[in-house]
Amino acid sequence: MRTSSNPVFSSLSQGSARGATQLGGAGRATFQQGQYGQQGYGAQPGYGAPQAHPQFDTDTRPMTIDDVVTKTAMTLGLLSIVGAVGFYMISVNPGLLLPFLLVGGIGGLVVVLIATFGRKMDSAPITLTYGALEGLFVAAATYLFTVGDGLQGSAILGAVGAAILGTIGVFVGMLFVYKTGAVRVTPKFTRFLTAGIVGVLFAGLGSIVLSLFTGGSNPLYDGGPLAIGFCLLCIGLAAFSFLLDFDNADRLVRAGAPNKMAWGVALGLTVTLVWLYIEILRLMSYFRD
Repeated sequence: MRTSSNPVFSSLSQGSARGATQLGGAGRATFQQGQYGQQGYGAQPGYGAPQAHPQFDTDTRPMTIDDVVTKTAMTLGLLSIVGAVGFYMISVNPGLLLPFLLVGGIGGLVVVLIATFGRKMDSAPITLTYGALEGLFVAAATYLFTVGDGLQGSAILGAVGAAILGTIGVFVGMLFVYKTGAVRVTPKFTRFLTAGIVGVLFAGLGSIVLSLFTGGSNPLYDGGPLAIGFCLLCIGLAAFSFLLDFDNADRLVRAGAPNKMAWGVALGLTVTLVWLYIEILRLMSYFRD
């Protein structure tokens, strides 16, 4: 089975494979690489009706797309509420900017690592905790890229609204690309995208550490041509990550994974959406400068 570049979806798929094995033949077959036929959108075998299993406690109903949408909306709703409150608190007390940025960013990363390596992808508390922590991070980042750039009043709302619309637009566009099969999700595509994400991660962290030790400017984040190019690369990688995430979510639904696994899908989508929003907001900040 192909795995997503998003580590949450990668582990979610592995964990659900074990659950699908216990669901019966139909669920088990969909998680076997050899059962999918050609990679991408080639011929696939028919999927039997997902069967619930009593061992899944109260979550006996198989996961559906509606479950994914509902749980993702709940997570993003919590993130938005915490983000709005956090932004107001920073506006009143700018000293909260750095604490919110660190607590939200580092805390969110820790939660994702726990969900990924601790096999907690089906946990509602884990996903909602991530949403709350990322609300703090988004609030601080939004303040930094708007008020920190000298924007006031309606200009702040305009910048935030444009970043949100841009994020939604990319999400919808990549969903259309996935549904039409314009880009085939193949193992080669997955490896290429994963390598790109790992590369920008190490490049970004490395440049930050280097600038801290040398005391010089960071060329990847100083608003210059290289920083703009790096930001565009991150936006592109985040956008194409949606294809892998959609593919994994679709396979979980087809395999009849338990309903609670939708929390893991919501977590993975939220990770990518937050990354995309921050990069779009940062790019807009560069062009204002």
